Amino acid sequence: MTTRLQPGDLAPDFSLPDDTGSTVTLSELRGTKVIVYFYPAAMTPGCTKQACDFSDSIDRLQSEGYTVLGISPDKPEKLARFRDRDGLTITLLSDPDKEVLTAWGAFGEKKLYGKIVEGVIRSTFVVDEQGAIEVAQYNVKATGHVAKLRRDLGLDAA
Repeated sequence: MTTRLQPGDLAPDFSLPDDTGSTVTLSELRGTKVIVYFYPAAMTPGCTKQACDFSDSIDRLQSEGYTVLGISPDKPEKLARFRDRDGLTITLLSDPDKEVLTAWGAFGEKKLYGKIVEGVIRSTFVVDEQGAIEVAQYNVKATGHVAKLRRDLGLDAA
């Protein structure tokens, strides 16, 4: 069973390549609020919907001090195609070894079409300015999730 993070836990640090080849390190973002979300695969319908929803909300989220990081097992080259194809304005990170996914409890057993499989568990976290988990949501739905998260964070819907 995968260990799940809880509010109050220290967010596991990571350094991952983004879709441009630069490295993003979570601990370097201390002092800001960070939304970290994990999704199964770039350019699939649900993941595209979720990434587009985050991109559509990025101005509002940034105005409230949030940085958004989307993490999947996809390689940076595929993430760059995803960004370009869909006009995404959020930062996409690559975790092909699934080490960060596992550390955050976002990789493991899940139900898919009634069967137990191992894979990415669509999850979203809010990390506070001190690096602690403020919100931990597992098994989120791709559609409508960003609007719900904005409501949960007290941000008015745009």
